[in-house]
Amino acid sequence: MSRKLRNRFLLIGGVTVIALYLLFGPFQFRDASGRVTAQAIAANFTPSRLRKNFAENIKLGLDLRGGSHLILQVQTDDAIRSITAGNAEKARSILQQAGIKFTNITSPALGRIEIELEDSAQIEDAKARITLDFGPGWTARNEGRRLIFEMRDEEQRDIRERATEQAMRIIEQRINAFGVAEPTIARHGPATGYQILLQLPGVDDPERVKNLIRAESRLELKLVHSGPHPSEEAARQALGGTVPPDKEILPARERRRDPTAPPVQYYVVEKTPVITGDDLRNAQAVPSQAGGSVYEILFSLRPSGAERFYTATSANIGKNLAIILNDEIKSAPVIRDAIRDEGRIEGDFTKEEAEDLALTLRSGALPARVTYLEERTVGPSLGADSIRQGFAASLAGLAAITIFMLFYYRLSGVNAVIGLVLNLILLLAAMKIVGAVLTLPGIAGVALTIGMAVDANVLIFERIREELRNGKVPASAVALGFERAFVTIFDTNLTTIIA
Repeated sequence: MSRKLRNRFLLIGGVTVIALYLLFGPFQFRDASGRVTAQAIAANFTPSRLRKNFAENIKLGLDLRGGSHLILQVQTDDAIRSITAGNAEKARSILQQAGIKFTNITSPALGRIEIELEDSAQIEDAKARITLDFGPGWTARNEGRRLIFEMRDEEQRDIRERATEQAMRIIEQRINAFGVAEPTIARHGPATGYQILLQLPGVDDPERVKNLIRAESRLELKLVHSGPHPSEEAARQALGGTVPPDKEILPARERRRDPTAPPVQYYVVEKTPVITGDDLRNAQAVPSQAGGSVYEILFSLRPSGAERFYTATSANIGKNLAIILNDEIKSAPVIRDAIRDEGRIEGDFTKEEAEDLALTLRSGALPARVTYLEERTVGPSLGADSIRQGFAASLAGLAAITIFMLFYYRLSGVNAVIGLVLNLILLLAAMKIVGAVLTLPGIAGVALTIGMAVDANVLIFERIREELRNGKVPASAVALGFERAFVTIFDTNLTTIIA
């Protein structure tokens, strides 16, 4: 054997060994005591162990593994609406601090704020102050005593894009914390569609995951001004019939362990929160101090939030502090002492509810609501059937091709069959390296690859036969057969790739 041929065999053998290790490894050569033994080595090559390793190394797509396929729509109008409302409040504060009197501040449309001043002489001063705070993303104009601020189109596009990307990050955190293995989370559809594709292999409770994804989980802690009141009207009357701009009325629903409580009570709270969910460092579900099967949320704060919390609780000992989740008061305990960095959310939660709530609090609130445009669920049994049928079809095709090649081309057919097997091994190993997912169309693609490889072999062998008929010696016929068939094979594969 020539040195060149030997080197080729060594290269092919080395690459094949690496590919087989990628598909069927890793291997453990030590027993429980840490010694290398023949039994430990042999255990790596049992059929069950090899099947297990192969199944772990080749990722299966949703159509084979089973699970949920969801397309989500991020309601990006919510993000613009939230920023508009926040800027309206900032404008109110700026005018109050500057002593500029106004009669009304409204947001009649998305990304639009209108301010009615009492004195038209203060228009330019008010416009300059507010424009400086709003920044270049807003335009400003005045009509008489009215100031109109509008969000620029490019600013709206940026906000929508940021909201979608932030929603993707938060959803990914929630899904990963939920324990879904190898989820697919990606943008979907046109850039201005603000849609998210979500594939969750192996999920057996898609409804719980859907609720977890779209949960708002907006946490706020606000000082209580008065309450509880038996009705919203009673709460309003406690304020003299009109709710001031710095106050709001929020409901507190009946707690299950207190059947004597009214179905809904109302509190008047400060509009500005002491802390929000953005200040959380951690949140976890713990059994309630009241005992039984009830759970609550124990949370801790970041240093900046803890400092504000300590300052607020120190100055308001004896008052109530409302713990608010999604605009609903869960509890309103009395501040007994100054609190720095920990608190509890009591809401008579079940264990599952508490765990899901803690998870969504840790991941943060979504910048906008998400709705479901499309949902498909694939059962794992259907996926298993597809795997069996797909591999059976591929193996049947490989067997039929093997028989034909051996019968028609004899010893040359043996080389072709070995090449087909190596082609299949290297293809699957490449999928493992790049992290590709094997889907049902992918199995069909594997079968097609086998067919194309056979087609290439047929072209080469027929070309060799033609050269032999023309009187060439075998070595020359083989060289010319490969050389002259190459252009056709290259053209075929290139056309397939382009198509």
